[in-house]
Amino acid sequence: MAKPAQNISLDSLSFFESAVRHLNFTLVAEEFGSSQPAVSQRIAVLERDLRTPLFKRAHRGVSLTADGVALHEAVRDHLAAIHVAVDKLRTRRTRQVITVATDFGFAQFWLMPRLAEFQKLRPELDVRIVTSQQTFDIRGEAVDLAISFGDGQWPGCDALQIWPEEVVPVCSPAMLERHALAGGTPGAVMELPLLHLGSSGQEPWMTWQEWAQLQGLPADGELQSLILGNYPLLIQAAVAGHGVALGWRPLVDALLRDGQLVSLPVPALTTQRGYFLVQPRGREPWEALDSLRDWIVAGCEAQK
Repeated sequence: MAKPAQNISLDSLSFFESAVRHLNFTLVAEEFGSSQPAVSQRIAVLERDLRTPLFKRAHRGVSLTADGVALHEAVRDHLAAIHVAVDKLRTRRTRQVITVATDFGFAQFWLMPRLAEFQKLRPELDVRIVTSQQTFDIRGEAVDLAISFGDGQWPGCDALQIWPEEVVPVCSPAMLERHALAGGTPGAVMELPLLHLGSSGQEPWMTWQEWAQLQGLPADGELQSLILGNYPLLIQAAVAGHGVALGWRPLVDALLRDGQLVSLPVPALTTQRGYFLVQPRGREPWEALDSLRDWIVAGCEAQK
């Protein structure tokens, strides 16, 4: 009784496919690091299992029988598909993956719109983005590079500032018109519905209270508030006309250019804080990571 198809080994079919390509058992033996008699034996076993001859043997070589042609048509495409799948798996396992941690605002408004540019430059690299609104210690995370907001002090890490903190209040054009703020003052801004970026701890970024103090205003009064959990959500609320947000430049620059947001007519404020590239000290140099780091620095410099 012939063996069921599932009991025909993949090795036997691979030898058969090679034999069809070469039509020479000696060349098949060289391809597989075997011997010509061993190849002949494998093909003979396959023919016995299938109960049909697959090759016509001649003094000068072999040729396919009709059944051999039919089997080859079936085997060829399936083996090709298997080889493609194996190559993809091997490529995926050997691709270099760079893990970058940042906050929601930088990821959505700067990194993601530009990342395709880097991937065109380095298509062999994969970039994994991890986002969090909270501060964290990069030394304890499986992260290669952090783009973090703060004062530049990260223990055990090297930090390079890519942007200083530059803040201007922003709102929708309709809200600006509705509240007649064309000649507004910082005091008038504080009387509007304000959008706050929530945090579970000490905020490293400018708050409305700090903004008021830097403008010479008291910041101990009751503020009309809507608190949002991340920066993209806060900006979405500003675009929808729900209030005034503190806009960090250049994260909001594209929205200002296309008119979804407008800046209020009050002075922008700059602090010593800002966005930094943060890397733990003592890690081995890595060319792939250096290329991403240099690309981010160049992109930020171009916007200054």
